[in-house]
Parts: sequence; structure tokens; C-alpha cells
Amino acid sequence: MASDQGYIYAPQAQEGGFSYGGVDDDGAIGQKMNAMVTKSPFLRSQRKRLNVVPLFICIGIPWVVFTVVEAVLSFRLHHDAPGLSYSILGAAALVTLAIGCMALTASGRRFVNAEHEPTWLVFLFGSVLIAYVLAFVAGNRNFGHLQKYFDVKNLNNYTDISPAKTRGQQVMDAGVIQFTPEARLDLTKSMGFTNGHIYCVAPITTGSTPLASYDFWVVGTDCCSGNMANFHCANFNNPRANGGLRLMSDSSRSFFRLAVQQAEAAYSIKAAHPLFFSWEQDPFAIVDSWKHAGRTDFFVWMLTYLIFQTFVVAVATLTFAKMGHF
Repeated sequence: MASDQGYIYAPQAQEGGFSYGGVDDDGAIGQKMNAMVTKSPFLRSQRKRLNVVPLFICIGIPWVVFTVVEAVLSFRLHHDAPGLSYSILGAAALVTLAIGCMALTASGRRFVNAEHEPTWLVFLFGSVLIAYVLAFVAGNRNFGHLQKYFDVKNLNNYTDISPAKTRGQQVMDAGVIQFTPEARLDLTKSMGFTNGHIYCVAPITTGSTPLASYDFWVVGTDCCSGNMANFHCANFNNPRANGGLRLMSDSSRSFFRLAVQQAEAAYSIKAAHPLFFSWEQDPFAIVDSWKHAGRTDFFVWMLTYLIFQTFVVAVATLTFAKMGHF
């Protein structure tokens, strides 16, 4: 305690430091001293501690939703049990809506004890909603690769099939056929049917002896003229190609059938049970490539979204810290 010309200064302990009270006629000096101490840049300010739990929640939950939705749409469940897959998608949508109700309604915020600080909850809802939409797009896109694979795998594979000895009705369930080494395309009996595109067909045969029924046909689109035998679709001149990969598209099958009917009329041949294939050197490897492409796309999208969501959460953390929402 010190005294100077009637003024008395006494340090007064306070939480976080000291203040000085002065006694004079109007108390002005003591008030100035308190203000100087309070504004001093050397005093340590009290900071709020960062809570990492919302960060992990805002990364983990959207990523799980994204992965589940993408997986359900991409893989065999979507192909074999579409009703069950859409039920799972509906459950994921309900989870998204529940988070939205908690984020955007007062009763929901009270339920999770976030009535006064709903910032992370609102962010979580936005993240889950975006994750659901992106996964829906990515999953359906990926299913485009894998649907052909599942369709072919549901059919049977045949090897060493001779077009001269086997009828189409004997292998109606064929997905992949490996023909005998002497099998070839008979380009002299090719034909095209025009309907917007040119739907081209050429029979698979052996030797030079006419067949009783031409049941195996290689097809392609816009790879012939349609008015003469000039079939030049994929692998038509590849000497090592003798495998057929079944046409799985229902939309174009009727047009190829019309092209075969034109070939029957033009060349006086018979096609009792025509089956349509693409002409391939190794059809089994092509089918496996569809599976590999689908799985690769799934994992790339899944990891890409995890990186994206982690980055977004990091940006949100810095933004909320500046806004004082921690």
C-alpha cells in the first residue's frame, strides 16, 4: 500500500489478475488504472478448448451414408433384390431427414442438447444430404458397369461350340460362347437394317457348306452400309477371334432380328432360333474387366468422398473458430 498526496492505491486480487482501486475526490485515477490493466496485451485471455468429437462425427456419419448408399446401388443387391435395396436407401433417407429435424427445429436441438449452439448440427445435416445425393449418382453410374456383368454371370458359359452341329435352342441360356477354332464369320451373308442407326448382322459358320439353320449371329451398329454385304464391325477380320459375348440390350434386339429376317429373304437361308453376340477374341476377359471397372469405381468414389469431406470439415472448423462457435 502506498500513499501520495492524499491518494491511496491498493492492489485488489481478482480472477485472472489484479486491479487497483484508488481513493481521491472523484475516484478517477483508480478507474483509469483498472482500465489500463484490463486492456493490457500482456494478460493471457481465456480460450475455449476445441471439441474434436463434432469433427469426427461430421466426417464419419456422412462417409458411412455415402458408402452404404453407393454400395447398395452398385452391387448385386441392386440387381438381384431391387426391393430390398430401395428399402435400405429409404432407411438412409430417413436418417438424413432425422438429422435435418434435429438441426432445423428447436425441439430437435433440445433433444441433442444443442439448442444454443446448433452450428455443427446444421453442418452435419448439409453434409449427410450432399453425401446421399452424390452416392445416389455415383452408385447408379457404377451400376452401368456392373449390370452387364451380373446379367452375363446369371447365364451359362459354353465352350467348343460348333455352329454346324449346335442349334440356337440348345444354348438359349448362353452368356458367353467359345466356338470351335474353325468357326468364322460369313461376311457374304451379312445384312443391315436401318432405323435411325444401321443394325448390322453377320452369321457365324464353319467351312463352306451351307448350314441347315444359321442360329448364331454377330452384331454391331453403324458398321455396314445396310444395302450390301460389307460387314466391318469389331474384330470382323481378327483371325484369333472365335468367341461370342451375348447381346444383353433389349432395346436393339428387335432391330437385329429384323436384319436377320432380311438376310433370310435375301440369301434364301433359314434362322430358326437366332442368338446375337459381339465377336471377341477373349470374351471371358471382357466380362472380368466389367467387374474390375465397377469395383475400382466404387473404391475410388468412396476414398475421394472421404478426402473431400475431411477437407470440408477442416475449412468449416477454421470458419467456425473465427466466428466463435466453439
